[in-house]
Amino acid sequence: MSNNKIEKQRKQLNSYARYSGIAIQMMAIIGIGTFAGVKLDELYPNNYNIYTIVLSLAFVLISIYIVIKRILSASKDDN
Repeated sequence: MSNNKIEKQRKQLNSYARYSGIAIQMMAIIGIGTFAGVKLDELYPNNYNIYTIVLSLAFVLISIYIVIKRILSASKDDN
């Protein structure tokens, strides 16, 4: 194999590792927000599980922001 082909495969594997790490981080952030909401709903009961809903949505938005920020940063590093 030529060095160019090996380098291309290495960059591709690095991209897969980077983006799978971002996905795991996103799931962890959403999980933490949901867990906190469930615990707050257990501590302060209400009819609509409002803490779970609000914290889940808030942490989804936070995780999307972090993902976009990391992807933009990664694309700048690649150039």
